[in-house]
Amino acid sequence: MAQNDIGIDLGTTSVIVYIEGKGIVLNEPTVVAVDTKTDRVLAVGEEAYRMIGRTPAHISAVRPLKDGVISDYMLTKELIKRFITKVCDSQIVKPRVAVCVPAVLTGIESDAAVEAVLAAGARQIFLIDEPIAAAIGSGLDIMRPRGNIVVDIGGGTTDIAVISLGGKVKSTSVKIAGNALDREIVRCIRQKFGLVIGEKSAEQLKRQIGCATPEIGFSETAEVKGRCVETGLPRRQTVTTEDLYEPITLCIEQLGKAVHQVLEKTPPELAGDIFEQGLLLTGGGSMLRGLDVYLAKALKVGARVADDPINCVAIGTGKSIGMLGQLESGFKDATPGIGKR
Repeated sequence: MAQNDIGIDLGTTSVIVYIEGKGIVLNEPTVVAVDTKTDRVLAVGEEAYRMIGRTPAHISAVRPLKDGVISDYMLTKELIKRFITKVCDSQIVKPRVAVCVPAVLTGIESDAAVEAVLAAGARQIFLIDEPIAAAIGSGLDIMRPRGNIVVDIGGGTTDIAVISLGGKVKSTSVKIAGNALDREIVRCIRQKFGLVIGEKSAEQLKRQIGCATPEIGFSETAEVKGRCVETGLPRRQTVTTEDLYEPITLCIEQLGKAVHQVLEKTPPELAGDIFEQGLLLTGGGSMLRGLDVYLAKALKVGARVADDPINCVAIGTGKSIGMLGQLESGFKDATPGIGKR
């Protein structure tokens, strides 16, 4: 892999960029701040993220991706362009770029991703399914005739795939992930305490005191600030780990069902391999305390979190360019005018 080859984990909540020999060179929120009067982009990434909920009426801080796919092509193009410019050493030699996408992306959605990256300055574009990238980035040898199942829990989607011999055997993508959990926490806090909080506050609660199961013995408290439903005035509220079990359980039960459905359709020989090796959990959502314990109990199969769950998709995306000709499915050269596979 050349040093101007780039791997991009283009996520709903964050963009992570990997370059061989340098490692992770960028990890910033997928947020763009726009002046709605002039349609001028004011900031992207971390700077734009800090503006969420704090901007005047004519400035909007938005996420141009929704549920893992591009919802605003122009803003996504500008976001990618600025990030590629930020990490590229050379402005003369255009990079080859690999981008990870959800496992069941439609043709229209993948075309939007390709066009955005091409417009941002790439000379050649590859698309790789997120579970394949996650497996490569976590160090799994996916070229062997042995079944592995990867559950990649991002912000907008969870991608689940059974992988063997360098390709997908069974896969699915569901919109039960980190953002859905944040929304459920917002709903729960309003219903239980009469307090309106934002999704950023919900995410902080999830990280600080969230837990998937009481079996691991974790219990903490945290204070959250919001607006009282009755008075409309600012108020503080102490929240416990136990208070969050309802919204968390609602989401992870659906997640467990999605994994179960993939396992049901897996060939018996590969299912036997998976029983021996267990689930591999990747993505930021996999870091929810006790999630591996919950899924292991619900599915009667072992589960473990990858060593670097947040970055392994970006790492695998970057490394996939050096595996041209080896990957059988879930990877293609998507450059316009070049034969696809």
